[in-house]
Order: sequence, then C-alpha cells, then structure tokens
Amino acid sequence: MNVFDDFATRIATVTTALVEEAASEEKVNVGAVVVEPPREAAHGDLATNAALVLAKPLKARPRDLAERIAATLIEDDDVEAAEVAGPGFINLRLAAGYWHAALRSILQEGAGYGRSDAGAGKKVNVEYVSANPTGPMHIGHCRGAVVGDAIASLLVATGHAVTREFYVNDAGVQIRQLALSVFHRYHEALGEDAGPVPEGGYPGDYLKAVGEELVRRHGDALRNQDETEWLPVVRELAVEMMLAAIRDDLDLLGIHHDVFVSESSLLAGEDRVAAVLGVLESRGLIYEGRLPPPKGQRPDDWEDREQTLFRSTDFGDDVDRAIRKSDGSYTYFASDIAYHFDKVRRGFLRMVNVFGADHGGYVKRMQAAVRALSGGEAELDIRLCQLVRLLRGGVPVKMSKRAGEFVTLREVVEEVGSDPIRFMMVFRKSEAPLDFDFEKVTEQSKDNPVFYVQYAHARAHSVLNLAADALSDETPVDDAALRAAPLERLTDEGEMALIRALAVYPRTVAAAAAAREPHRLAFYLHDLAAAFHAHWNRGKELPQLRFTNPDDPATTLARLALVRGVKLVLASGLAILGVSAPDEMR
Repeated sequence: MNVFDDFATRIATVTTALVEEAASEEKVNVGAVVVEPPREAAHGDLATNAALVLAKPLKARPRDLAERIAATLIEDDDVEAAEVAGPGFINLRLAAGYWHAALRSILQEGAGYGRSDAGAGKKVNVEYVSANPTGPMHIGHCRGAVVGDAIASLLVATGHAVTREFYVNDAGVQIRQLALSVFHRYHEALGEDAGPVPEGGYPGDYLKAVGEELVRRHGDALRNQDETEWLPVVRELAVEMMLAAIRDDLDLLGIHHDVFVSESSLLAGEDRVAAVLGVLESRGLIYEGRLPPPKGQRPDDWEDREQTLFRSTDFGDDVDRAIRKSDGSYTYFASDIAYHFDKVRRGFLRMVNVFGADHGGYVKRMQAAVRALSGGEAELDIRLCQLVRLLRGGVPVKMSKRAGEFVTLREVVEEVGSDPIRFMMVFRKSEAPLDFDFEKVTEQSKDNPVFYVQYAHARAHSVLNLAADALSDETPVDDAALRAAPLERLTDEGEMALIRALAVYPRTVAAAAAAREPHRLAFYLHDLAAAFHAHWNRGKELPQLRFTNPDDPATTLARLALVRGVKLVLASGLAILGVSAPDEMR
C-alpha cells in the first residue's frame, strides 16, 4: 500500500466533486493536488495543498475551501483529524487502524514492497563511469560509478527498462599517449634501456603487463617497425587490456554494464560523426563562424578563427559550440553529439549521464544537442559528481606508488570492502564534495552510517530468531503467522512511528528515482535504522515494550510483524543501493 497515493486518490475524489458542483468554466487541474508528509510530525500524518490549488478556479477563498474539504475528509473512517493550517493547507491525522492495515499490506507484499510499475517499461539509458581506458579505476571514478549504478537500480525498481551503458573514450590524444607509453614498456620488456616514459605519457607500473603481453604476442617484431605499423597494434592491445582491468575493478563493487560503446567506432566505417553533422546541416543548425573569446580560462576547442559551429543557443545554451576546427578535425563535442544521436536512433528518448564535476560546462551543450537531434522529443538528465577526498583519521591519504598519480579503486575496496564504499558514496548529495575516511567507515559504531543501517537489519534478524526460540511450539514465528498477527495490539507511539516510517518507503523510492538522487534513499534508510534502534533501546528501559514476551504471545506476534516489516524494508533499500543486508555483524 502506498499511503500517499491512496489518499491522493481519495482527496482527488472529494475535490473533483467540488469542481463538478461549482460547474466552473475555468480549467481545474485536480492532478496538481499534492499529498505529502507535513513539515513537522506534530502537525499530523499527511498534508495536502488541495484548497490552495483549487481556490482560484473555484473562485473561493483558500481557507474557506480548505474547511469544506476538511469537513468532507473527516467523514472518512480512516481519518482521525483534519485541520486547516496557514493559508489553506490541510493536515490529516489517520486512524491507528489504517496504519495497522498498512503494515499488514507491507507484510503481504514482502520483497516487492516499495517497487512499482510507474515507469511503464519506458526505456532509459543510464551512462556512467565512461573512464578513459588509460589505466585502472581510481577513487575519483568511484563516486560516479556508484551513483550511476544506484540511479539505474532506482529506475528499475520503479518499472523502467534500463540499459546501463559505458562509453569507451578510445580515440584522441590520450589514447595515442597511452600507446606511446605502452611501446616504452614493450622496449623494457625486451630488456632494453628505454629511458624515461614519453613526455605527457602514463608512468604507472600497471603498463608493464601490457608491454610484456606485446612481447608474448609479437616477440621483437614491432621493435623496428614504423610508427604507422606498430601504433594501431599497440593501441588496440592497450585499450583491450585497460578495459578488461576497468571491468575487473568495477566487478569488485558489483557494477556491471549492459553495453560498451566505443568512440573510435563512431569514427570508423560510415563515420557517424560526419553523418550527424549532415543531419544538423540539413536542419540549418550549423554554420561557419567565429566564437567570441570566452571569459576566464580558455577551453581546448576555442580558436580565434573561423570554425564549423552548432547553433546550441537555439536550444538553451549560453553560446554556440564548435564541432569542427579550422584544420578540419572534429572537436570532442562533435563525437559526443554523434554518440548521443546513436542513443536516440537506438530508441532512447530518456537518457541519464553521470559526469564528474569538471564536466559541468558540458551540461547545457549536450542537452541542447539532444533536443536538436530529437526534435525536442528526447530528454537528457546530467548528474554531476563532486570530488572525493580520501582521509585516514582526518589526514589526507598519500597517492598510490604503483599507479603513479592516484589511489586505485582496487586498493580502497581491498581495505574496506564494497559495502562501505557503495553506501558512503551516496550518503551525500552527489553535487557536494565528499570526505571518505578509512577509519570512520570501518568502525563499528553509530557514527558509521553503513554499519548503523546494516546493524539494524542484523538486529531485526536476531530479534526474530530469538523470539522463535523463546515462544512455545504453539506460536510459530513464520511469515504466515506474522501476516495474520493481531496488529491492533500495536499502540505505543514508538511502534506507530515505525509503521509510519515504513509507509513512506514507496514514496521515497519513487522520489529518489524521479529526481535521480540516490542519497534520498540512503538518508531514509539511516533514519529508519535510527528509529528502530531507538525503539529497541526503549525496550531495555521499559520491559513492557520489549518485542518478545512469552506470557503474551499475541502482542509478541504483532511486534514481531513490525520487526519483520523493518527488516524487509531495510533489505530492499540496501539492495537497490547495491549494499548487502547481513543477518549478523562480525
């Protein structure tokens, strides 16, 4: 049961009747009526803006209309109180029996609770990570990888047909530098004194294995070849092995992509970049011209000479963008346009890209390109991830010697495990910088969010197991018994607060998916865990509130049903975030 959708329907019924009664000629949008939790819990269980939305078209004063709506709602058996607040908000307090029915519905839905078909199977392409295949994954890639994967899982949980995609940047200057660096390692593997790594190259030891593999495959046959001969061979193997290493690193976090699209493939064969420029030209969206000097730092694609420009200002961008330089070569933006046109041709009218914060300048231009290429039918949502700062006891962590310039993702996973990384990377808005402290994310205390949430799940499991041992054989503690438990025995405010928290879960998942903000779910799970731990602690001080009382098996079953609901929701939410829900903590 989704409490908010349920009452949105009921309130819509009431307000529709008022609209029909008024026979207003003005357009009335009943769908704009919102039902949500009130800003303060003391105000009730639900709040609605129905009177504020409908007052003008119904030619009524908001508070007067709110009083009429409230008077109708109070007649509903599930409504205990309906109060008008402020300029015309209506706060509702629901009857205990309604919440008990909500908990029973949660138990009946089981693992499917919180999931929906709201997406109606609509296709969504979620592109994330898309790291240059020039080395192993580093911690800077990690946040975007986790955020992107969580967004994809949220969309799946809300009924979308999701394709997880990785764009392989295997063309351009950086790949040439990679090939030169690998060829350097190839000479080393042949036993030669190759000298320093080429200027602008990649000095990490991880490329030694690629050089050695070249020797295994080709012996010394590449040594005296012209660059035009050995470069394609070296480049292909380097990208192949780096991409394999990236997949292995992502696998450590349980992250797997459905599709890998190569940038070089867009430039090969039919040359889809040229093709997409033809499409833009046919629509009058490209022209030859000069760009004004940019304010501040000049980007790589700016030239003080005539270039081929895309009319991105026609679609909301701040300035037109270069897609072909004066020397005839394509800009990076041109390849990105072709790539997104390829997505549109594959049937994706909804796309989500997860970029690093340094790509913030790309947001408007890419959204403009997608609107232009799809005739406004496609939408591109770009989520930016800020930097991650690694700490150990508050002190910045030194760089990896093997990698040369960065801390590898593998190093971090091997030290702290996948769960702390996945949870902590979404336990803050992606747009805000994140401090990741090795000591804090591994300590077993309430100050460690991932431990705190996982411990709540383990505690719920322990309560259910211990109760099964404590009760007689005549009172089985299984799913069937808990679904049939006398939930009306749950009357304590702590118990009712937990039920209300569980009832918010479907709305939280839907909102996090719609906003592409997985931190909302992480925050919710932490709050639910806190409420559960707090109620458990009350039982230590007040024996009458303890979950298990062998002398009162009926109340015990009701309370265990509540514990089962908490365990279900914690496990469901953690699964969406790609975090395990352990039955015991070690």
